[in-house]
Parts: sequence; structure tokens; C-alpha cells
Amino acid sequence: MEISVLKQILNEYELKRNNAIQQAENRKRELLSVNPRLSEIEIQLANISIKTAKLILQSETSERTKLLTDLKKQSAELIKEKNKFLKDLSKDTNYLKPHFECKQCKDTGYVEKNGTSTMCHCLKQELFNIYYNKSNIGNLQKENFSKFNISVFSSEKNPDAYKSKLSPRENIEIIKDKAQNFIRDFDNPEEKNLLFTGNTGLGKTFMTNCIANELLSAGKTVLYQTAPVMFEEIINAKFGKENSKFDLMQNILTSDLLIIDDLGTEHTSELYITELFTIINTRLLNQNNKITKTIISTNLRPDEIEKIYTTRISSRIAGYYRILRFFGEDLRFKKRKTD
Repeated sequence: MEISVLKQILNEYELKRNNAIQQAENRKRELLSVNPRLSEIEIQLANISIKTAKLILQSETSERTKLLTDLKKQSAELIKEKNKFLKDLSKDTNYLKPHFECKQCKDTGYVEKNGTSTMCHCLKQELFNIYYNKSNIGNLQKENFSKFNISVFSSEKNPDAYKSKLSPRENIEIIKDKAQNFIRDFDNPEEKNLLFTGNTGLGKTFMTNCIANELLSAGKTVLYQTAPVMFEEIINAKFGKENSKFDLMQNILTSDLLIIDDLGTEHTSELYITELFTIINTRLLNQNNKITKTIISTNLRPDEIEKIYTTRISSRIAGYYRILRFFGEDLRFKKRKTD
């Protein structure tokens, strides 16, 4: 990873954090002009915090316990008074606190856990977006479930053409339900991964972006790579080429959600197949002591996947992936006809 890139992002984080703190101070000054009592409450709460910290460092005694109880009671009464004041002004109880974009790290990029500082999911995602996702994930504001338009899918059934008794509209409704189940049960180790199969222009990328958008909002890290680029970068990293991406394989194996798009469009080789098996198998076996999920999008049928990528890969997909087939008319062609 280039240190300059991380430094630039952390500088942006610092500016963002300072701005949130300054805005909170501005809101506080605004309310102080309305009711000076608020300033008194803030000073008293600060003094109580200092006294509490000092008492905690002292040896356990009955007097210490009583003093801590009294301070806790005083603090609760002051907070109650402050919240009533805010409520009377139709303000949220968090109105006077800094409104950080990331509540977990408070816009520092790092979180403290068990005395150890680790990179926050939001900072990881920023790096993922720069190194991997920038040219891959589409506009998530446009491609999310709130913009999902069921009417663009045909309601006409054509068993001969679609090899299904369902219409494209009925089919996509089922796929949408499965996708939302995937999001809701993401942290359930029993929830299967997803394989989207079907021709180009049937909504696979849109559905993938809908899922990515929801999981990003839930604080998950999402790494999105097309198969040709992913395999090329893995080989570059393995052989130490200068343009290889930072910690590529480690991030592929440990990101909360890995999206492999366009599987089957790469120039297949034994080396690529071996790397694909490593990725799928490692993420399935939870070898990184965390729940990771994968979405694979491909134009290939399951039988074609087995033929190209061997039985040991296709068997894992069959056992641990929910295979969802997209069919119907090319939506891009339909859009051009209606423009």
C-alpha cells in the first residue's frame, strides 16, 4: 500500500472529524444564547466525569462506592434536565454531540479494542474503493433497491425460450427476495453465497450493486473485482510486479463480501483455476475466523463452470452457493427501444 495514499485519506478524515466537532460547538453556542443553564450543566457533567475517573483509580472502599453512586445519580439528573431542554426545543438528544460519519471510529479511521488499534471498516472500504472498486462498482445511489423497477421485466411466460414456467418478472421477484434474505442473514454462517448466472443485460450487475449498497450501509467491507482483472492482479502480486495492488490476496480472502464479476471472460489457465479454488475454499472454510460471503456473477451455466473450472470448484458452488438464474429480454435493448 502506498503510504501517501493512506496519509491523504487520513488527512481527509481529520478534516472531516474536525468539521463535525466544530459544527457541534456551533450548535452548542447557539443553544447557550437561548438558555445559559445549558452551559452550567455541561460544566457540571465535565466535573463529575473528572471526579469519577479519580475515584475509579482509588482502592475499593464503602465510601468510594457511595461517592460513585452519588456521582452517577447526579450525572443522570443533569442529563435528564439537558435532554428535557433539548426536547422542548424539538432537538434530538444527540444534537449537541459531533455527528461523525462513522460512529464506530468517530472519523479517525481506527478503533481501539482490547488495547489494540485496528483499522476501521470505513477506512478499509476507502482503500478498497481506491485500489479495487473505483472502476467496477457502478453508481450505488442509482442502483439500489429503492430504484428497483419490476415493470421493466416482462410478465409474459415463454417456457421454450426461458426453460422455465416462470415469467422474467416472477423470476426476478424471487431473486430479489433471495438477495434481501442474503443481506438480512449475512452474519449467519448457514446463509449460502450467491451465484448469478445468465446472459448479459438481464440485471445481474444491478442486483449485485443493490446488495453491495445495502451491506456498505451496514458497515460491511465490499471488494468488487472482475475475474480477468482479479486473476491478473493476483499473478502480478504473486510474482512481485510493481503494479500489483496492496495486500491483494489477503484482502480478497478477508473482505466481508467479495464480488467476482464476469467469471468466464478471463483467459482460463491452470494457475487461474488454482487461485479461484483457493479463494472459494478459504472463504467457505472460514479460515480467517470471520464470516465472509461471496457473490459470483457469470454468463456461464453451472455445467459449463464444471467443464471449465473442474469438479472440485463446481461441487463447492453446488453445495455452498444459491444459484440464481436470470433470464428474459436484454434490458439494455428494451431501454433503447423506449428512449
